[in-house]
Amino acid sequence: MKKTKMFQKIGLYVVLVIGALISLFPFYWAVIGATNESGKMFSATPTLTPGNKLIDNITHLNESIGIGRVMFNSLFVATTYTVLSLLICTMAAYAFAKFRFKGRNIIFAMFLISMMIPYHATVIPLFKMMAALGWLNTYKALILPNLAYPFAIFLMRQNMLAFPDALIEAARIDGAGEWRIFFRIVLPSMKPALAATAIFLFMYQWNSFLWPLIAVSSEDMYTFPVALSSLFGLSRIDYGQVMAGVTLATVPIIIFFLALQRHFISGMLGSAIK
Repeated sequence: MKKTKMFQKIGLYVVLVIGALISLFPFYWAVIGATNESGKMFSATPTLTPGNKLIDNITHLNESIGIGRVMFNSLFVATTYTVLSLLICTMAAYAFAKFRFKGRNIIFAMFLISMMIPYHATVIPLFKMMAALGWLNTYKALILPNLAYPFAIFLMRQNMLAFPDALIEAARIDGAGEWRIFFRIVLPSMKPALAATAIFLFMYQWNSFLWPLIAVSSEDMYTFPVALSSLFGLSRIDYGQVMAGVTLATVPIIIFFLALQRHFISGMLGSAIK
């Protein structure tokens, strides 16, 4: 019996290691491509070892898209969006979870149904709205749409449903206002859920391509996905530059995830259990 359990455990670890290697290989391939010439990547026997062209590829990439400007645009847009959206979605989730008002369930159901609408169907009305407001080719056009992200509201609401109503009522009896209850009592206990939601929001905005491609027309406003798409010309494509850009674009996401990974799993499990 002990041997059977040991073999099962070994088999499980083998499967997990294989799965981890398969998951990490695309990133490894991007790093390898960033350090080699395009020809070596797509030769009959593609290389799987690092080369010595990393500095050259990054230099050429900077000449093509301006890494500093693009990185600033992406970080500013993604970070600002994450903070504002997290605040708005958390307040909406608190209202749906802890307040009783007419039509609450209907409004929440409409939020959930909105996730079924294809994003492409909303692009034209959104573009017309931004054009009417004069916000095209500005940070406002990149940040303000989709701040009330339905999945983020759903995720935070599921966690807030488990927060004891007795604590909120006790705070009200003690004279605390709703803003103080929300920021001083409820939010501090929601750190795992906030971390999980922040990761989803940051990755959603960081990887957004279609809307920034439509909303901005100046190269000075390009985010990383849009800037990388400009590297694909009609004739020759320098995949060394592309892979260098992909690698640089992936680093902030990894850093952001590692910074919040302590709370991520508990936040996701908490919402699932509730």
